[in-house]
Amino acid sequence: MDLTTFLSYCLTGISIGGIYALIAIGYTMVYGILRLINFAHGDIFMMAAYFMIFAMVDFMIPWYLSIVVVVIATVILGVVIEKVAYKPLRSAPRMSIMISAIGVSYLLQNTATYLFSALPKSYPSIDVLNKRITIGDVSTSLVTFITPIITIIAVILLLMLIKHTKVGMAMRAVSKDFETAQLMGIKINDIISITFVIGCFLAALGSILYFTPRPSVFPLSGSLPGLKCFIAAVFGGIGSIPGAVVGGFIIGLSETFIKAAGYSEFSDVFTFVLLVVVLMFRPTGLFGEKMAEKV
Repeated sequence: MDLTTFLSYCLTGISIGGIYALIAIGYTMVYGILRLINFAHGDIFMMAAYFMIFAMVDFMIPWYLSIVVVVIATVILGVVIEKVAYKPLRSAPRMSIMISAIGVSYLLQNTATYLFSALPKSYPSIDVLNKRITIGDVSTSLVTFITPIITIIAVILLLMLIKHTKVGMAMRAVSKDFETAQLMGIKINDIISITFVIGCFLAALGSILYFTPRPSVFPLSGSLPGLKCFIAAVFGGIGSIPGAVVGGFIIGLSETFIKAAGYSEFSDVFTFVLLVVVLMFRPTGLFGEKMAEKV
């Protein structure tokens, strides 16, 4: 493998890792606030792709306005799911709300199948993002080049929000002690809604970056990426935003180089093996903190 090919694979791996990181942040933020694994997050990511098809193909909206429509529609979908499926179970056992999340995941998949059929639908081409650019001897698409940049900018802005604003302070308080934060006057429902808004915004952004270079979308197209992003969040330390980002990049790079070596059929298996190995030696993930369970 020459240097140009190696750099090309690195860029591809970092790009897909950036997308995984964006979606993994949604998992880790919801878990940090609610102690809930939102198994429907990958399917929200999939629905964002169908929203783009609706906007650009069915309604002929220009791509730059379609992106706004997709983000708004995805955020609304996420908030509605939280209000309808998760909020009524706020005081229920944790297992009940997890089962509800799995149910929402299957509901979204079957709704997409009913509305759009199980056949793949062509994802609209965004010519600006698919434009080829050359960096030295490496040729790649613009979307591949800008994805890690967008990811890093989004993470920096998110960390600034969490560390330097009142909303961020409230989110940190809720993640540390739900009941005490509520007693101190923090509006728990508002904080949870904001968390879902941020997570779904990043899922919509990740969906656009993920599907733009890919030809089609189908109702189960969010399942495997969603699972990989969940693994990235656990790998980095569920509840840790930097951990989710690092986990996403590691999985993206690993997956790309395994495929480049000619073992494409093992790329997904490696992701799960990596998770098992990490959990064996560090159950809280790379950046996770040990949490004492309340009795």
